[in-house]
Amino acid sequence: MELVVKEAKTRAELKRFVQFAGNLYKDNPYWVPLPFQAEMKLLSKNKNPSFDFCEAKYFLAYRSEKIVGRVAAILNHAHEEKWGQKYLRFGWLEFVDDPQVSAALMGAVQNWAIEKRITAIHGPLGFTDFDRSGLLVEGFNEMGTMMANYSQPYYPRHLEKLGYKKDIDWLEYLIEVPEKLDKEIADRAEQILKNNHLRIFKAEKKKEYLRYTDQLFDLINESYQNRYGFVPLNQEQLQVYMDSFYPLVNHKFIALIVDENDELAAFSITNPSLSKALQSGGGRLFPNGFFNLIRSINANDRAELLLHGVKEKYSGIGMSVVMMIAMLQNFHEFGIKTVESNPELENDQNVQIQWRVFEKRQHKRRRCYIKRLTNE
Repeated sequence: MELVVKEAKTRAELKRFVQFAGNLYKDNPYWVPLPFQAEMKLLSKNKNPSFDFCEAKYFLAYRSEKIVGRVAAILNHAHEEKWGQKYLRFGWLEFVDDPQVSAALMGAVQNWAIEKRITAIHGPLGFTDFDRSGLLVEGFNEMGTMMANYSQPYYPRHLEKLGYKKDIDWLEYLIEVPEKLDKEIADRAEQILKNNHLRIFKAEKKKEYLRYTDQLFDLINESYQNRYGFVPLNQEQLQVYMDSFYPLVNHKFIALIVDENDELAAFSITNPSLSKALQSGGGRLFPNGFFNLIRSINANDRAELLLHGVKEKYSGIGMSVVMMIAMLQNFHEFGIKTVESNPELENDQNVQIQWRVFEKRQHKRRRCYIKRLTNE
């Protein structure tokens, strides 16, 4: 049967591009879909502000008119400007276990890369650091999260056969919430705050946190600036992510640390896990998905670390532990037993060291692959 790869250009084709993952993983208990409308908006060239500096092509592989694979190719011009690398990204990679399919999909990506005089292809990556990144290489029997890709165990084998090699890994930890706060750790956290003239900002209402939105955006760009592949996000991009995900956040799981001038020094946004709720609705919010999300936000025993940042002047002094401890009381009241760290770069020692005071296990690893081209 003939295999054909076509670019998805129409809205109907984009819908099929998004829906293919659900078809591929329909019987998988670990895969977690993104909300369908959020993913459609992210991939729509007239709705995602990343297209101010990105180009993208979406490819679908067909066999006998049935979709058997997909991949996105993204040319992020801001990446070249920041890192001096003329790289092409690939993401949204899904395919059946057939080497002909994976070769055809990645061949389409490579053809575009050659056309654009690209020196290397790397991924899986999205438009920004806030999109799902990395190919799962360990932890296939662990529950996925809203923030991270799940992928089939055969994917790494296919990519490596096509000449892709490891560029960097992300690690993920499942952290046990202690039943009782260790006094020595609590005292140390209190001392860190005192020595640096800092305090924990607490709000009774969710809207009170919005006063720090602009500072939060600035701190994201500052604290992420040296991470692998990161490009600064503009106000419009950050607002899109805020509008998409802030309504799903339980404000009791937000920790902000401010200085004596009420300037944001660090933040951590954790949330009750939405994985099972998203699974139950298949990524659709209606008719039942929305109510399942609300239940998960308000009653859960598992949480996920979504986003955190620390001003450079406070880096390395234990601020992440301070923020975790700031939320422990709410974790206990809410009944949270475990917290998912979500992906952390393997070479980010400031992040890795923060979990040393908690019981944990490294349960997942995901990889960014790279293939260098002869254009280099």
